[in-house]
Amino acid sequence: MNIVQKKLLAGRFSWINLTRRLGPVSFSTKPEPLPSAPRTTSNTSTTTTSSTSGGSSERKSIVPPDYRFVYQEFLPDPKIEWRNPIREKLERMDMLDRRANIDIPEFYVGSVVAVTCSDVHAVGKTSRFLGICILREKCGLRARFILRNVVDNQGIEVMYDMYDPTLLKVEVLRLEKRLDEHLLYLRDALDEYSTFDLNMEAEILPEGAPVPVNDVKVTLKPRPWYARWERHNLAGVANVDEHTNEKKARKAARVATPWERFDLMKQYRRTIPDEEQKEIFAEVYSQLHQLELTRKKLKRKRTFVKPTKLA
Repeated sequence: MNIVQKKLLAGRFSWINLTRRLGPVSFSTKPEPLPSAPRTTSNTSTTTTSSTSGGSSERKSIVPPDYRFVYQEFLPDPKIEWRNPIREKLERMDMLDRRANIDIPEFYVGSVVAVTCSDVHAVGKTSRFLGICILREKCGLRARFILRNVVDNQGIEVMYDMYDPTLLKVEVLRLEKRLDEHLLYLRDALDEYSTFDLNMEAEILPEGAPVPVNDVKVTLKPRPWYARWERHNLAGVANVDEHTNEKKARKAARVATPWERFDLMKQYRRTIPDEEQKEIFAEVYSQLHQLELTRKKLKRKRTFVKPTKLA
């Protein structure tokens, strides 16, 4: 008897001992049906499509196209060397669990946001900061954003991790967009563009209204600057040329790459393909949609004022 036969025999005896302890084990080719998720009806979000494969009909949900902007942190990193499908799927599950415990509303770069977080060094063990969002970056559980405000003539910036457990409340006081992808140049702009009242009241937009785009052009202070803004092709700055001499303009023209906006492969490598975006959002759409409906119901309850009976 060779070594292979001995191993097989040992495995058979161990299987017999296992069946004696646990009883007969039966295998089924059909998996047990999973509990069906509650369906929500919406005129713009779902549709019914029939497929003739196997004579069965399949119900598919159409994810709204603005999800890639509202929930952009659900999209993985476009760099192939940083991708890990298993880690990304686990992170999406954790992000949904986190959103079930805290309301993270829709906001963009340029929106005025107030964040309340726990702080052991504060008086009430909580601290609140209000400012304009100047940057949103990274993806997954590593997603973060920066708020900026000028308090007592001093520019203050606070970076928050979006899914940090210490975050208690996120409020969007003014929902709007800007002309640029980031507003880091506000560090070199006049203070009036970054100053907001700490007791600012929320500006409520009508339900279903598009997100407004603020096309204001800020005025920069004289140099030195945080970065060479003349090389960034910014649409929200008015006076870059006033503080740029001929030498700096030549250097900016030398390093400029206007042809990159026509490079389809570069754009493809910097973004997630539409097919993969639809697959990712189809996975989390039902839970995100349910959270949206729950948030809208709670908002209606808070805004409803019970009439008082007149004597």
